[in-house]
Amino acid sequence: MFILKKRNNISQIAQLQSPKFRQTGSDCTLSFWYYNYGWSVGAAELQLLVDGLKQPTVLWRTYFNEGNQWLKAVIQLGRLPHPFRFSLEKISLGFYDGISAIDDIRFENCALPPPALSCEGPNYFWCRETKACIDSLLVCDLVDDCGDGSDEDSCNPDLQCNFENGLCNWEQSVKDDFDWIRIQGPTPTVNTGPLKDHTTGTARGHYLYMESSEPQQFQDNTVLLSPLFNPSGNGTCVFRFHYHMFGKQVYKLSVFQRTVSNTMGWLLWYKFGNQENRWIRQTLYISSSKPFQIMVKGTVGDGFTGDIGLDDMSFLGCTLYNGKRNLPTISTTTMGTSVPATLPMNNCTEKEFVCRASGHCIQMSQKCDFRPDCSDKSDESTCVMEVCDFEDKNLCGWQQPAFEHMSGNYFIHITNMFNWKLGSGAELYPEQEQHSPLTDHTT
Repeated sequence: MFILKKRNNISQIAQLQSPKFRQTGSDCTLSFWYYNYGWSVGAAELQLLVDGLKQPTVLWRTYFNEGNQWLKAVIQLGRLPHPFRFSLEKISLGFYDGISAIDDIRFENCALPPPALSCEGPNYFWCRETKACIDSLLVCDLVDDCGDGSDEDSCNPDLQCNFENGLCNWEQSVKDDFDWIRIQGPTPTVNTGPLKDHTTGTARGHYLYMESSEPQQFQDNTVLLSPLFNPSGNGTCVFRFHYHMFGKQVYKLSVFQRTVSNTMGWLLWYKFGNQENRWIRQTLYISSSKPFQIMVKGTVGDGFTGDIGLDDMSFLGCTLYNGKRNLPTISTTTMGTSVPATLPMNNCTEKEFVCRASGHCIQMSQKCDFRPDCSDKSDESTCVMEVCDFEDKNLCGWQQPAFEHMSGNYFIHITNMFNWKLGSGAELYPEQEQHSPLTDHTT
């Protein structure tokens, strides 16, 4: 199908509507090949129209000339339980000149699971009416995988959140740089973040997202805190969630588990970089001998096209902690590192330096001369380091200030366009490989 130019109105719209579809399964995707080429070809968008919803949901957009070629679009539909259809709208403002076409529309993995004659074992769940046999990890995960809703019956609402009515029993951290935002439909910045939520697959549903535009800066963090949970056996507690990481400057999403309230705990999982325009399911197995809490942390990339989304977060086989409201704290001060306040007995003058261990006197000119003259090297201990290898994340006093540039008779304050960053080969993320060595020089 291609656009046939009819007249030169100021605003022109061509619509191509699909037949009506009854429903889709949870893994459903729609793909097609499209052509959008020409100096004044204009934009196009695909809309989802669901029975009972007035507001259409935008599923896909092309904004401008994308070259003399066929390109493939892949759209995640997910579980749509109500009848729906599509509308492909071609929009041209003023003069239309170009080629706009579509071909080979394909639906994949859109069927519900088939009925089974039997379904045995702890790892499976037998759907009540459709008689499908599904993985037990799909039970109570806020998605109707059975097609009859039986896998989402009798679930504890305290163990799941789809953000349709707020944050449930999750909380925003007060010790991070900014907050997650609850939203419907697309995020404000084009070509970053979700266009729709995961729960309903439409612009009606809600989800959380991390806004990476100003005033947020590179590596600012936003943290979401789960309720507290009882100790769990080895892997009997499972955390499921859906994440969306779409945009050229998406940086990092990570999940931590902690048993102490004033630490980040330990890293369970993380993902770097652009993962395309889709919701991705992640399952984490948790074991803990103490009451614990889950923390989900989003980190801002070096630009505004770095929005990250969260939706449909649920726990299976976990129980809420009914003890103290907060986890215990630990002292973060380390013992034995304080410097003695008093100097040893000595006969040194004010123009001499006192060696801290022996009380030996040396000339003040021998302090910080890159040569240790005291037996304990105390004359060089507070000076510039002879060797800085940046190990143990020690910057040795080196820093990255904002700088000023002289222009005429004025100083112009310049924010760094580039940043020096402490790195190691294990922490690379997509697009960083060609800008960073894979190994350091020291080790």
